Amino acid sequence: MAARSLEIGPAGIRAARTIEILRTERGLSQRELAARVTALGRPMSNTMLSRVERAHRRCDIDDLSVIAEALHILPVVLLQGPSTP
Repeated sequence: MAARSLEIGPAGIRAARTIEILRTERGLSQRELAARVTALGRPMSNTMLSRVERAHRRCDIDDLSVIAEALHILPVVLLQGPSTP
């Protein structure tokens, strides 16, 4: 029997949306953020990042930590979601 992929839950969707918001606020393309993540030791293509942002790919804890580092924020910020004014 083939393994079924796990559905992305509300926290994953919130983190995905927050990654996209913070990346664009910082004026970074997906390619630039993926390059930063890769330079920090977690290989990631812009296609992988795009799939994370669209919640088509699960973002594991290691991805989340390095993406946060590349955005110069704490990982918890990605889990909490975008702040509302």
